[in-house]
Amino acid sequence: MILQSMKMAWKQLKTSKMRSFLTMLGIIIGVSSVILLVSLGKGVTDQVNSQMGDLGSNLVTVMNTSTNPNDKFTYDDVLKYKNIDGVKSISPELSGQVKATFDYKSKDLKLIGTNEQYKDARGLKLDAGRFLLPIDVEYGQKIAVIGPNVASDLFGFSDPIGEYIRVNGMPYKVVGVLKEKGASMMGSSDDQIFVPLSAAQRLLKDTNVRTFYVETDTAEDVDRVVNTLESRLSIHFNYNEADSASGETAPYQVINQQEILNAFDTISSTLTTALGAIAGISLVVGGIGIMNIMLVSVSERTREIGIRKALGAKKRDILTQFLIESIVISVVGGLVGIAIGVSGALAFGSLAGIPSGITAPTIIGAFLFSMLIGVIFGITPANKASKLRPIDALRSE
Repeated sequence: MILQSMKMAWKQLKTSKMRSFLTMLGIIIGVSSVILLVSLGKGVTDQVNSQMGDLGSNLVTVMNTSTNPNDKFTYDDVLKYKNIDGVKSISPELSGQVKATFDYKSKDLKLIGTNEQYKDARGLKLDAGRFLLPIDVEYGQKIAVIGPNVASDLFGFSDPIGEYIRVNGMPYKVVGVLKEKGASMMGSSDDQIFVPLSAAQRLLKDTNVRTFYVETDTAEDVDRVVNTLESRLSIHFNYNEADSASGETAPYQVINQQEILNAFDTISSTLTTALGAIAGISLVVGGIGIMNIMLVSVSERTREIGIRKALGAKKRDILTQFLIESIVISVVGGLVGIAIGVSGALAFGSLAGIPSGITAPTIIGAFLFSMLIGVIFGITPANKASKLRPIDALRSE
């Protein structure tokens, strides 16, 4: 009986192709929208987590946000925090805009003055040469490590290792080239140049270290290190509980990498769920379309229903037939919607350079929801058809 009803439903679809397509259109749009939006939301989340995860969950960022020119961090001030229990490394960051020149080529870029531990703390990898050494920082050596975009813009296909570039007119020897990393929330190292902190201080004429990174031994040490840092920073900046109670903003920030990841995961999950729910509304609209068309179909096929009942068809037979027709419409629309949604997510992910984020639960969930829509909105027309009296149905014109 069920197989026969499915064959009849398929025959009805082929008989009125345009009407069937328009009926399925709402389901197609709904399923494809759910898969596309949820997958892209997850893809963006995965990319951000991957980029920030490269830095590790044991990285703490300390920023001097004070507007008071007397509130400064020198390199020696920064190094004092190295003796905190659980701290693995300290990496200062002094940044500024400079112009790098080689032969007749020049490029405006961001200069980072730091030490030898910065590479591991920020997850940088070398493509050629070496990174900064302790002796470079100690003596302010005029050496530079450049990003891959800087290397290609200034040197083309030539090997930059050992060559001299001019940074704001000063000659610097290129000793290393970084591997391509791409853009991220923390900025891109591909268009940056890295020099010893002491050399950067001379170039930028600034000894105030605004930012430094603290890498802990393990992720479990982060909370303890953060608490110690905040306690010692409050002493350094003479910021106490009374200042906090009065509403005065702290002149420093201590940012826990793991807290950022957790906050972003919460926000992205909420947005992805909201996007999926909005897309799901179109599925409901598609279900209403199915119900309307099925009600029209019941009216058009009243004599057919009367004949079947006169020949012995029971109420449940008619109910099953029209319910299966509704489900077949939603299933076919769901399958087409899955194909469009998956293709769209793959294409958009490829163009945007992010993971597609397609998962089996998303596809299965959208498909099952489309079937459920077919059942829910097919019950009313099917019930109406099953309740028709044979004599009334046979009188119908």
